[in-house]
Amino acid sequence: MISKTPKNEIRLRKHKRVRSKVSGTTARPRLCVFRSLSNIYAQIIDDDSGNTLVSASTLDKALKGELKGTGNVEAAKAVGKLVAERASDKGIGEVVFDRGGYIYHGRVKALAEAAREAGLKF
Repeated sequence: MISKTPKNEIRLRKHKRVRSKVSGTTARPRLCVFRSLSNIYAQIIDDDSGNTLVSASTLDKALKGELKGTGNVEAAKAVGKLVAERASDKGIGEVVFDRGGYIYHGRVKALAEAAREAGLKF
C-alpha cells in the first residue's frame, strides 16, 4: 500500500527522533544540515545557548562564482569545506553531526566527508 504521508512530514518525524538523541554543547556543537532541491545549508549550533556559531550554504558569496550548480554533490563538498574552514577560524574542532532526518547518502554524505577532510572531527 502506498503511503499518503508527504515526504517532508516523514523527514520531520525522523529529524525529531534524531534531535531527541543529538544535542550540541559548548564543547561540542552540532553540525546541522538542511538540503532543498536547489541548495544545501550547514550550520554549527550551540544548543546550550541557542546560538548559531558558523554557517555556510551554496548561497554564500564566497561560493557563488565557483559553483556550476548548487544542488549537486560538488556544491555540497564545497559547503562542507567552507563550514569546516570557518569553524577552525572560530576555534571549533569537534562537532556532533545532525543529518536533519535525511539519509546519510549523496549530498549529505559529501558535505560530511568534505568537512572531515578539512579538519572537523565527528
